[in-house]
Amino acid sequence: MSRVRQTLRWALLPYWLVRVFSEEKSFDASPILGDWRLNRRGFYVWRARLAARLTAWRRARLARLVSDEDRRAFHRDGFVAKPDFVPPALFTALTREIGSFTAAAGEFKEGNAITRRIPLTPENLKRLPACRALLQLPEWRGLTRYVSSFDSDPLVFIQTIFTHAAEGQTDPQTSLHIDTFHPTMKAWLFLEDVDDADGPFCYSPGSHRRTPRREAWERRKSCDATRPGSAKKGGSFRLTKSDLARIGAAKPRRFPVPANTLVVADTHGFHARCLSQRPSVRVEIWAYSRRNPFSLWTRFDPAALPLFKGRAAPIGWWFMELRRRLGMPAPQFRRAPRVRPAAPPEPWPSRS
Repeated sequence: MSRVRQTLRWALLPYWLVRVFSEEKSFDASPILGDWRLNRRGFYVWRARLAARLTAWRRARLARLVSDEDRRAFHRDGFVAKPDFVPPALFTALTREIGSFTAAAGEFKEGNAITRRIPLTPENLKRLPACRALLQLPEWRGLTRYVSSFDSDPLVFIQTIFTHAAEGQTDPQTSLHIDTFHPTMKAWLFLEDVDDADGPFCYSPGSHRRTPRREAWERRKSCDATRPGSAKKGGSFRLTKSDLARIGAAKPRRFPVPANTLVVADTHGFHARCLSQRPSVRVEIWAYSRRNPFSLWTRFDPAALPLFKGRAAPIGWWFMELRRRLGMPAPQFRRAPRVRPAAPPEPWPSRS
């Protein structure tokens, strides 16, 4: 790094200090988060521990939103699995309307897999009455809010996973990992049966909890990522089998499940998409919430303001395209104009 660039980064020290108490996870972006000496002294672990405590405090304030049974299951395992979640008549209407629905989508390539996402924006929901009814179910609202620790709507998509759909290395989502340094929520409502050969979701039960062994692993990973001369990473740490054994985490549970099963999980726990043994297509309702873990409020959410509500994904996609045009690092992403969720994707360009 040039001396001028380094000086400019440190001139922004007040900004970087504020970002310490945000959802920022990138070691590259911040000279504080990416400082090897700080992480060697446990800075990453301290930040993760504080975020976990505040998340637990917010969840306690939202405990009324879920049943005692679901709350116990979540605290034990880090996820809640609910078979036959949607009432039969509504589920039939839901699958029928999604099967024939067409809309603009975003597509992401990771390794040899392509993920298509159609955001449930206010405009799309006007054409999807069964989806609107799903999002108003008290149990859906309660579980997604409680696990996220925020009393506000998550981002929701019709998501399709195409495995073995493009040239590339193994899908990185098939390696056990954590999404970021703090608790987060993801939910999957599977619209079709998920076979064990088709790359089901898997999760190490109880791995969302903080333990001395886990914190020792986090400290090693943060030091490895920020060591001088190393290629710094974004903060989504990957695990090997030896890591799992060293931490003492449970063997990951696989989720080959029947249609109409809901899984809501804290993806700060160790999870992955299992390797698919064959080309497969999976359509699901997918939701996620990743907000500032240091917030002292459960309700305040800028994304819920009228101008942004339901539109965060298209806005984020615009910024990704802008980053790519400017030559900055960005995910492999493209827009797909008006497609059905399960329609085969176009061939992915060798360079994008």
